[in-house]
Amino acid sequence: MDEALLRSLTPSVLAILVRRGADFAAGEDAVQDALVEAVRVWPADPPRDPKGWLVTVAWRRFLDATRADAARRRREDLVDEEPTPGPAPAVDDTLQLYFLCAHPSLTPSSAVALTLRAVGGLTTRQIAQAYLVPEATMAQRISRAKRTVSGVQFDQPGDVATVLRVLYLVFNEGYSGDVDLAVEAIRLTRQLAAAIDHPEVAGLLALMLLHHARRAARTAPDGSLVPLAEQDRGRWDTESIAEGVEILQAALARDRLGEFQAQAAIAALHADAPTAEETDWVQIVEWYDELARLTDSPVVRLNRAVAVGEADGPRAGLAALAALDDSSPSSPGRGSPIPRHAAVAAYLHERDGDLATAARLYAEAAEKAPNLAERDHLTRQAARLNARRSR
Repeated sequence: MDEALLRSLTPSVLAILVRRGADFAAGEDAVQDALVEAVRVWPADPPRDPKGWLVTVAWRRFLDATRADAARRRREDLVDEEPTPGPAPAVDDTLQLYFLCAHPSLTPSSAVALTLRAVGGLTTRQIAQAYLVPEATMAQRISRAKRTVSGVQFDQPGDVATVLRVLYLVFNEGYSGDVDLAVEAIRLTRQLAAAIDHPEVAGLLALMLLHHARRAARTAPDGSLVPLAEQDRGRWDTESIAEGVEILQAALARDRLGEFQAQAAIAALHADAPTAEETDWVQIVEWYDELARLTDSPVVRLNRAVAVGEADGPRAGLAALAALDDSSPSSPGRGSPIPRHAAVAAYLHERDGDLATAARLYAEAAEKAPNLAERDHLTRQAARLNARRSR
């Protein structure tokens, strides 16, 4: 049984069902039923045309469900629309489905969850693990999202900005199970860039390429995280960096700056530095200032505090962090709601020589880490500082 083949066919089969009249939620359920049937039947009786087989079986399952639903009065008409067996068009409808899943009526988190489930082929459990929430909670979120878009047609998709946001978040999910989300997000963003002449689409593609170029150097052989400053830059993908920089420069030349272009510019400055010590932190701070103006994001201001600490010293970075804390609705006693805030504070306190505070904050950050690899890294940082203090 070729599970990779099944995953690759899922988006096109779902798109065909929706074009033929199935609403999104019922179509997605029918495709899942067809995949289960394929797992049962194909090992003993593989079809000559897998895609056509899946379309036919999924459509029949959709019709069966429709007949069972008394609220659908047109079931006799839908029977006549059943596709005949045979080869289906070899068209990649994945990006089209992204537009449907990224409908503006959905929150970004719901749009990403729905996309990962319906298009990415991940199970609800895998998605729940990625978000660190109970499986039941994620199932409810996905069900609500499916109901929300169930009446949306392909001629009423989400806008480009929403699709870009979903693609960006999917890229950031990285690995999950057997699906390489980062590579898939780059592939789809390339398709979008070829179809739409938009500087922010180009900016997002450049950003993905520049970040993905460091992929091989991000983890040690034992799976532990390697911070940017400690990465072996000889392992960075220079071709991807060159392509990302070229795409970024063309986008910036159009003088229509957006947040993805600004993020890509920061990534390009990191990629351009031969060593961590030669990083142009002053220019990176300037780009973070532009990015903060565009987004007013507390996460951006948190990253800016790191850059300020590198450019002007840890005391300046801590002052920038304090300014961010003062503008946050969360009081210092309750802790910041911003992800990785404690880790940034720990890093800046360590550079300032306050090892006790840094160790405590690293341990606090480890408790809030979004994944096991980051949790292990932060725990080791706390242990390292505690060991230094005990000498």
